[in-house]
Amino acid sequence: MENRVKSIHSFGQSIWLDFIARSIINSGALKKLIDEDGIRGVTSNPAIFEKAITSSSDYDQDIRELSEKTSDNEEIFFGVAIKDIQQAADLFKGVYEDSKGEDGYVSLEVSPFLALDTEKTAAQAVTLWEKVDRKNVMIKIPGTKPGLIAIRESIAKGININVTLLFGLPRYEEVAEAYIEGLEQHLAAGHHIGHISSVASFFLSRIDVLVDPLLDAKGAPELKGEVAIASAKKAYEIYKRVFSGPRWEKLAAQGAKPQRLLWASTSSKDPAFKDTKYVEALIGPETVDTVPLETVEAFRDHGVAASTLESGLEQATATLAKLNEIGIDIDAITQQLEDEGIEKFNKPFEKLLQAIADQKAKVK
Repeated sequence: MENRVKSIHSFGQSIWLDFIARSIINSGALKKLIDEDGIRGVTSNPAIFEKAITSSSDYDQDIRELSEKTSDNEEIFFGVAIKDIQQAADLFKGVYEDSKGEDGYVSLEVSPFLALDTEKTAAQAVTLWEKVDRKNVMIKIPGTKPGLIAIRESIAKGININVTLLFGLPRYEEVAEAYIEGLEQHLAAGHHIGHISSVASFFLSRIDVLVDPLLDAKGAPELKGEVAIASAKKAYEIYKRVFSGPRWEKLAAQGAKPQRLLWASTSSKDPAFKDTKYVEALIGPETVDTVPLETVEAFRDHGVAASTLESGLEQATATLAKLNEIGIDIDAITQQLEDEGIEKFNKPFEKLLQAIADQKAKVK
C-alpha cells in the first residue's frame, strides 16, 4: 500500500516538514522521512529552534566554541542554527536537483525582533543567505507591512524567500506583488530569474482559534473550523489570478517560477477536529503544506489524500460573506493575528537567547 503522505504529491502538492533538530539529522530520521514519506523540504522558526536547543545537549559543544569567538547571544544562535540548516539542505540536495529547483528547500528565519524594521530585515536576509551558502535555502521574512519592501529587495537580489506570518487576503496579494516586482527588478538589472524561488506561508489553524469563539457568540456555530480553510481557498483564487496574464507570462518566458502558496499552522488546535483536517482540506496543485512531525505521523496512519483545494469555492465565498453579515471583521482579526504572531516568535526567541546565555555560563 502506498504511503499516504507520499501520495499527496500525486495531486501536485509538496509536503515539507515544519520541524528541525540536530537529532533527526544525525540519527537518519530526516533522511527516512525523505525516502519513505516523500518529505520535500523543511521549515524552521524561532520556536522550533528554541525547543531543539533547550531540550537536548546536542548543541552544547557548538555553543561553547562559538562563545569563545563572540559574546553576542544572537550571533551564537545563528551560528548553531546555520549548521543545522546547511546539513538539512545537503540532505535535500537530491530533491532540489530532481525537481529542478521546485522543492528541496530548508527555511531559516530572520530575527523576529526585526519584524517591523525594513532595513535591518533586508540586511540580515543577505547575511544569512551568504552564511548558509546553499542554493536550496529560503530565508524567512514576515509578511508585515515593513516586511514587504524587504521581501521585494531580497528577491531583487536573487535571494529565495519564504514569506511567513500571513493571515489575511489583502496582505497576501501585496506579498505576491512584492515578489513579482522583485523578479522584474532582478531581470531589469540583467540577471537570470529562473533560479529564484519563493513561497507565501498562509497560517491556518490560528485563524479558527480566534474566530470560532466569536462564531458561538454570534450564533453561527456551523461555521466553526471553516473560516481558515475558506480563506485559504480564496487565497488560491488570488494566486491563480496573479500568476497568469501578460505581466506574469513575460516573466515566465524568462524562466520565472510562481511564488507558491504554502499552508502553515496545519495541526488542529481544537480536539473536536480531526487531527489531519487542515491537511486534507487543502490538497491541490502548485502548493506546499508544511506539517509538524505529529501531523505527518497522523496522516501516514489515517489521512485521506484527494484533490480538495478547488472544490467548494462557492461555499468558501459564502462563509466569508456570512462573517461580514454577522459583524465579524476578518481584516481586524488577521491584523490581530499578525501582531500576536510577532509576539509568539519574540517570546521563544527571548527564551532561546536566555538559554544560550545560561549554557555559556554552564560551559565556562
